[in-house]
Amino acid sequence: MPIKMKELMALSEESKSTILYYVKEGLLPEPSKPKPNVHLYDDTCVQILKFIKYLQHNFSYSISEIKHIFDSNHFDFDDSFEMMVRSLEVISGGRDNLWYSKETFLKLLSIDEVTLQSYQDKGYLFERSKGYSSKELEIAEILGRVGDLGLDCCLLDTYVSYAKDLAKSENEVGSALLKNNEESHNTRYKLLFDLVLTMKPYIFNMHTVEAHKAHNNKGNKHEKSL
Repeated sequence: MPIKMKELMALSEESKSTILYYVKEGLLPEPSKPKPNVHLYDDTCVQILKFIKYLQHNFSYSISEIKHIFDSNHFDFDDSFEMMVRSLEVISGGRDNLWYSKETFLKLLSIDEVTLQSYQDKGYLFERSKGYSSKELEIAEILGRVGDLGLDCCLLDTYVSYAKDLAKSENEVGSALLKNNEESHNTRYKLLFDLVLTMKPYIFNMHTVEAHKAHNNKGNKHEKSL
């Protein structure tokens, strides 16, 4: 549904000058002009503006970096949950992503296709729509070091198992959270992002820290008792 500038400003909490600047930079579509001095914006502009603000405030992305993301990826701002999933894929790749074909990726890592396929089959690494990114290169190098040291992959398998179960729950919660809630849509959208991108790693990492503290304290108490 087309909306006027005043309504777009209110819904997105952005200034008129910012909105016009984003239109000029190609981050927002040009408004339709059914009458002189009447500019109507597509209502998806609200979601686009919220997404831009989220990238700026939470990941310190510059406008040029956001523009590059928009130019390099397709986002369906009409489908809220699909939009969130696509956004997560982009963000998880890192801000300075380079993309590699499978052939180049294998050469950079000096591994064969069988090894790469085994990483993917085990759920340690993923081939994306554009190939393999800098993030996949980093992950594959870590996996190579694990193999060089002959370490057991049980921890990685546990990560994958928990991740699959967690993904199912996130999908269910996300779908319910974003379904038919137009009035509080933006608030719910941001909350889901915060849960997945901020809350989840915080809880996991802090539990690791606390477990190490408990282990060390137990060891210290044992030494004092001797």
